[in-house]
Amino acid sequence: MVSPDQVKAMIETQLPDAQVTVEDLTGTRDHYQVIVVSSHFEGLPRVRQHQLVYGSLQEAMSTEAIHALTMKTYTPEAWSQVSGAVS
Repeated sequence: MVSPDQVKAMIETQLPDAQVTVEDLTGTRDHYQVIVVSSHFEGLPRVRQHQLVYGSLQEAMSTEAIHALTMKTYTPEAWSQVSGAVS
């Protein structure tokens, strides 16, 4: 098991500019939903964006410390449109 803060830190290590929100979906600390906003996603297809996030969590996922992960990834521009934030 890993804590939401550990999941956030692992992603931020790979994507230092990322804004990361982590939600423990079941309270068991192994099923997570993440929202990741990063300029590293600029020009990348969604599958490549997800691969970057999975790469940062590879060890935790391979040991099944993280059993399930759902994610949404956004560039800062896309996030501002979705969230209604002003850029």
